[in-house]
Amino acid sequence: MTVYVDDAVHPWRGERWAHLLADTLDELHAFAALLGIPRRAFQDRTSGAHYDVTAAMRERAIALGALPISRHHDRALVRAVIANARRQGRGEAP
Repeated sequence: MTVYVDDAVHPWRGERWAHLLADTLDELHAFAALLGIPRRAFQDRTSGAHYDVTAAMRERAIALGALPISRHHDRALVRAVIANARRQGRGEAP
């Protein structure tokens, strides 16, 4: 299971946010459940196949084994992970 959390924490409504991504949607949902994120919070394939997480939750995700990545330095990896999740969301083969 490979789960990633990016370092692009940006302010929104008084909090800082990052993105939780995974190689597969099943991995993404399972890891989000470990963090206590309800499945209804899932960002669908049109918005990037990721969960938005607070900066504090990002640190917890790293402690649980998520790989920290840089949205700026690992752009190709971030794009590939999102594209794979979008394909899965549409029912296409990964």
